[in-house]
Amino acid sequence: MYMKPNTNTKTEITFEDFKAEVLNDYKTVVTSRECSLLGRREVLTGKAKFGIFGDGKEVPQIAWAKAFQNGDFRSGYYRDQTFMMAIGELSIEQFFAGLYANTNLEDEPMSAGRQMGGHFATHSLDENGEWKNLTEQKNSSADISPTAGQMPRLLGLAQASKIYRNVKDIDATKFSKEGNEVAWGTIGNASTSEGLFFETINAAGVLQVPMVISIWDDEYGISVHARHQTTKENISEILKGFQRDENGNGYEILRVNGWNYPELIDTYQRASQVARKEHVPVMIHVQELTQPQGHSTSGSHERYKDEARLAWEAEYDCNAQMRQWMIANNIASDEELKAIEKDIKKAVRDGKKAAWSAFINPIKAERDEAVSLLDRVANSSANGVFITKLKNDLEAIDEPIRKDILSATRKALRFVVSEASAEKTELQNWITTYINTIQPKYSSHLLSHSNKKALNQTEVLPTYDANAEEVDGRVVLRDNFDAIFSNYPEALIFGEDAGHIGDVNQGLEGLQAKYGELRVADTGIREATILGSGIGMAMRGLRPIAEIQYLDYILYALQLMSDDLATIHYRTKGRQKAPLIVRTRGHRLEGIWHSGSQMGGILNLVRGIHVLVPRNMTKAAGFYNTLLESDEPALVVECLNGYRLKEKMPNNIGKFKTPIGVVETIKEGEDITLVSYGSTLRIVEQAAKELLEVGIHAEIIDVQSLLPFDINHDIVKSIAKTNRLMVIDEDVSGGASAYILDEILNKQNAYKHLDSQPKTLAAKPHRPAYGTDGDYFSKPSVEDVFEAVYEVMHEVNPTDFPKLR
Repeated sequence: MYMKPNTNTKTEITFEDFKAEVLNDYKTVVTSRECSLLGRREVLTGKAKFGIFGDGKEVPQIAWAKAFQNGDFRSGYYRDQTFMMAIGELSIEQFFAGLYANTNLEDEPMSAGRQMGGHFATHSLDENGEWKNLTEQKNSSADISPTAGQMPRLLGLAQASKIYRNVKDIDATKFSKEGNEVAWGTIGNASTSEGLFFETINAAGVLQVPMVISIWDDEYGISVHARHQTTKENISEILKGFQRDENGNGYEILRVNGWNYPELIDTYQRASQVARKEHVPVMIHVQELTQPQGHSTSGSHERYKDEARLAWEAEYDCNAQMRQWMIANNIASDEELKAIEKDIKKAVRDGKKAAWSAFINPIKAERDEAVSLLDRVANSSANGVFITKLKNDLEAIDEPIRKDILSATRKALRFVVSEASAEKTELQNWITTYINTIQPKYSSHLLSHSNKKALNQTEVLPTYDANAEEVDGRVVLRDNFDAIFSNYPEALIFGEDAGHIGDVNQGLEGLQAKYGELRVADTGIREATILGSGIGMAMRGLRPIAEIQYLDYILYALQLMSDDLATIHYRTKGRQKAPLIVRTRGHRLEGIWHSGSQMGGILNLVRGIHVLVPRNMTKAAGFYNTLLESDEPALVVECLNGYRLKEKMPNNIGKFKTPIGVVETIKEGEDITLVSYGSTLRIVEQAAKELLEVGIHAEIIDVQSLLPFDINHDIVKSIAKTNRLMVIDEDVSGGASAYILDEILNKQNAYKHLDSQPKTLAAKPHRPAYGTDGDYFSKPSVEDVFEAVYEVMHEVNPTDFPKLR
């Protein structure tokens, strides 16, 4: 059952039309509340794992839905179920399907059971991963749970409208109608204490983008009152300095009580008009809200609210107040409303039952198939009594889950491990087929499945004139960016110092003057919203490159990279994407906060994002060219000490492409395989020259791409020749070097070719000290590499390679 969208905002309508619209709104808020109430019971009875609902926020979300237009985007949090129902994007059955974690995308279109209920998304992509026409539908970017984490993305969703309105030659057919779309955000009052909220509010005020942020204020953050959360216990009061006036740009700040239906409608219409037409951000502080069931199913709000507060909440519950207003204004009688409420209770119960049947019946069918198979195996096995018990226990489960099925069948296999029978073979094949069928329901779409995925891009080598000029590496990069902005009107880059001065290393020199301040833009010092801007704009069809000045500073944005960007494609099962390129630089600079080698931490937090580590600027430029032909997000780490090193200027600038997931052998050898990446390769290359002087022939392999890693398994081929391996890395021990070693030994099975213990050579456990000596004594040096390799060869042949020390 879908709610009919409430989109009638005509200024002149008959009373009967008005009455019908109000009654329809009331049906929606009652339906949403009944879903919340019944949803809580489903959790407490064990059918669902956890519940977090939008009760108490229903009426303001109805008003919001009336102002929300096709092409608009929502970036909210897990209280917005009424809004999703009001725009026709959430049915009763889908609400409960999300609660039950139904893995069928048709039944549970928000995330196919990958996120808990209350996390909402619409489909921006079709089943082939191609963009739908976003201007013809109402859009919701996929929610995340971390409070305020939705805010930086909201900024980018709004910023896209500014780009589409003001930058010419972009094909905006599927994405924008002259930049008239508004990005609507929601957040709880307590979550406005988060830094991401304040950073986003400031950035949106500076940029003047069409963003409307609704603050749902029920005076609590879980159990903690606003007096512990917010200065003056009032977020709009302390932010009123952001109010725009004749002296400068800022926000339009509006306040409204969340139980006042007509004032809410008026407030949201005004907010929409200001943001949509003037491109001015708007903040709506929705006050005097309630949360009738408390924060979540994990506890009861009676534990922390006194009797006076509970009594006030009962009286000023927004649904109750709307009901009273309707009766007082002769829109409906008490009897009429009771009849409506009774019908809705039944509809919600019926929807819940239908959702549960859709969820459980396929699993029961799988269980019955497994039971039948176990029965056959038991009848053919000497251990049939044990297998029969497993079968009977499985059959006795009234509401099985897939874990029950697979656990029973896998345990049964142990009882026939020494037997030979057709039934055993059938069981083995069934388990393998079942895993191959079911596992993708939980694991697919970490990366793109479309034809544009990065691994489908073929390498195009740089080509050179016979008399190719040698230039600073940053010139190769600059000219390649010039070609990118010329070839891709939808491409833009932004970051600290990226615009006017052309970035701190001059890789964007002169490009702002050529392409304008919107496409090559300076930003404030605010890494989280730089990253978030990129996410939001990429979700609306642009091709942003978000520049984080140094890799060290990416830690400010790492939470968003991990929780939002890396999971967008996965948590929507391939129905949303954000092909953002994050550009940064790092490695081998000196000092604790400019050393740029926290790769181990990054690698383990951003699965779903490509992590690329080019050794020079030509390789980096090739990665950018590859990524812009693909539809996946990536982090590109340029070598900070490589901008002034000389490289030949290719004659096919903007066209050559560095392949992703492919290693490169940059020196042949037969004694040992040395694996590294980025700036450390220069250290390794120098050490290899010196090793050659003592008769050690090292093979050097440049990883180039950490995520994904060596998809062709070329490193193991090298080790099959040299029989020895060393991984050299300037990250701390156990970081990227451990990751690389695991990939080589456990995924490529290189251990069987080794004649010596595989080694890693990494930095000291502390962050690098300042100065040249600090670098020398903190990270692997040429002498460190030489001696470590020599020590391996000493163990192999102590006669030819006597111990150094």
